[in-house]
Amino acid sequence: MWESESESGRGRDYGNEVVSTSKHGVKTDGFERRDHSWYVATDVPSDLLVQVGDIGFHLHKYPLLSRSGKMNRIIYDSHEANISRVEFDDLPGGSDAFELAAKFCYGIAVDLTAGNISGLRCTAEYLEMTEDLEEGNLIFKTEAFLSYVVLSSWRDSILVLKSCEHLSPWAENLQIVRRCSESIAWKACTNPRSIRWAYTGKPTSISSPKWNEMNESSPGRNQQAPPDWWFEDVSILRIDHFVRVVTAIKVKGMRFEYIGAAIMQYGSKWLPSLTKEGSGDEGNNSRDSKSSCSSSSWNGGLHMIVAGNKEDPPNLQIKEQRMIVESLISIIPPQKDSVSCSFLLRLLRMANMLKVAPALVTELEKRVGMQFEQATLVDLLIPSYNKTETLYDVDLIQRLLEHFLVQEQTEPSSPNRQTLSDKLNYEGRGNAKMRVAKLVDSYLTEVSRDRNLTLTKFQVLAEALPESARTCDDGLYRAVDSYLKAHPTLSEHERKRICRVMDCQKLSIDACMHAAQNERLPLRVVVQVLFSEQVKISNAIANNTLKETGESHYQPLVTSRKALIEATPQSFQEGWSTAKKDINTLKFELESMKTKYLELQIDMENLQRQFDKLSKQKHSSAWTSGWKKLGKLTKMTPLESSDSGSQIPTVPAEQTRKGPRRWRNSIS
Repeated sequence: MWESESESGRGRDYGNEVVSTSKHGVKTDGFERRDHSWYVATDVPSDLLVQVGDIGFHLHKYPLLSRSGKMNRIIYDSHEANISRVEFDDLPGGSDAFELAAKFCYGIAVDLTAGNISGLRCTAEYLEMTEDLEEGNLIFKTEAFLSYVVLSSWRDSILVLKSCEHLSPWAENLQIVRRCSESIAWKACTNPRSIRWAYTGKPTSISSPKWNEMNESSPGRNQQAPPDWWFEDVSILRIDHFVRVVTAIKVKGMRFEYIGAAIMQYGSKWLPSLTKEGSGDEGNNSRDSKSSCSSSSWNGGLHMIVAGNKEDPPNLQIKEQRMIVESLISIIPPQKDSVSCSFLLRLLRMANMLKVAPALVTELEKRVGMQFEQATLVDLLIPSYNKTETLYDVDLIQRLLEHFLVQEQTEPSSPNRQTLSDKLNYEGRGNAKMRVAKLVDSYLTEVSRDRNLTLTKFQVLAEALPESARTCDDGLYRAVDSYLKAHPTLSEHERKRICRVMDCQKLSIDACMHAAQNERLPLRVVVQVLFSEQVKISNAIANNTLKETGESHYQPLVTSRKALIEATPQSFQEGWSTAKKDINTLKFELESMKTKYLELQIDMENLQRQFDKLSKQKHSSAWTSGWKKLGKLTKMTPLESSDSGSQIPTVPAEQTRKGPRRWRNSIS
């Protein structure tokens, strides 16, 4: 006899079924509970004691033998002539399910509900209550209820899957978990516009129409369910069942952003340390891992509380949380932005704390690198759980940055032959690098206060990004100054080395003014900063002048430098004057060396002339001297010859120039 009860209009009463059998081996009025034992209300004395855990059932052999194949084998195959006691320590469903199965054997009506159907189905399978013994046996009844009642209901499928957590491996072998998971996945992928049943995640202020009461005049007809209506319901499931549901939903073609949102909601429910409040308190991470997780109540229906037992050993809690983290990492959709970067970083924090498998941690680090520009400084401050000297895990951030750069290099680098959307993505990647640069600078400023942070780690992380990623180095200067302040024992060489990570020409005027008065910086860096500052101020004044006058060329103003020096603080002017004295001293020494060099060069030339003169006198002869005198006479003008009183006749100047030349040529 089948009797079904539909959902009540007042609350969330699940449909149930009353099953019974028409054959009664022993007439009874029901079962009676006395302490830890059940007795059959009948005049026939019991001849069999079935012990299920701590509960004893005083029953009769015949009703059980007529419907249970296992009881037949136990009693007839036993070496004892008259067995009167049977123990079932591994019975799935426990004493509650066996009580229902025993009532069914006695012909007592049993209510099948979503809360007891899974345990009763496994118990019927365990007791081998098949159709071979009697038509319409318990296996047939429970299987029909699962197929036609439970799997057609959203809430019943959730409840049955939740009740299967303590029925492994029976529920798996009987395909209860698989069928419920596919039923949930099919309903979750339904278009929200076509949903006509009351989903559990709807706010209490909205009247939730019943799926069997929908009509044109229903006030909830126009109430469309949101796309995330199923998140809260599936988040109460155990992690392995949640993975089965999400996997089935992926196969059905659910959008990846909805799957990612469901995963984030599940993680925030079962892993308290994933919440932003919990992530900030690192000292309480171990205590947070033991805190209870409770799901919010369903409107008018299921109120499931899953709490960790305070007496459970810490290792068990850590093992459970490690399994949750590993499972969530494995089912995150591969698409970018399926889950937030903040969630990934908090999941990575827990993965390092719980010693998750290295392969999964590496996969998670790559996922973070895909969307590293979305991270925040708070999420990057991950403590070092590997017993390193530094307070924060700087090596982890270095790996994340490397994954980000690899991801940037694998994407197309030139937008020339791309669509408009690809060009926008190309520009977005440039902006992403700038955001990451600012994030890294903020992170360096924060971790630089750690005195155990080595100069090499700081420098490697600061120089990991290309120069084009930073248009302004104020963030780097702030980090360098913080590191110098926290490490006052650095040598001059180390201070110069750390200052090389920043470009003084990329500092703003405010940063330059601060650096000019910073006693922790090396003198050479201060000079570079000053020069950069002067150039920027001169350019700024020139640009303003050009805008006001409308002139097209730039003429540097000498008075601007003077005004700049006058506006410089007195403490810096004293340092600059000292440096200027040193520079002037070097210039004076250089000029003295140049003067000495010129004097030596003049002396060398005089000595060379004297040497040449002596060498010419030594090798000269009377013949050559006579010819030289003759040449001088031929070159004399008439005026010179008259002055000398000689009797040489006057010769035209033209002949005077040509005569000796012909004579010389003829002689030679």
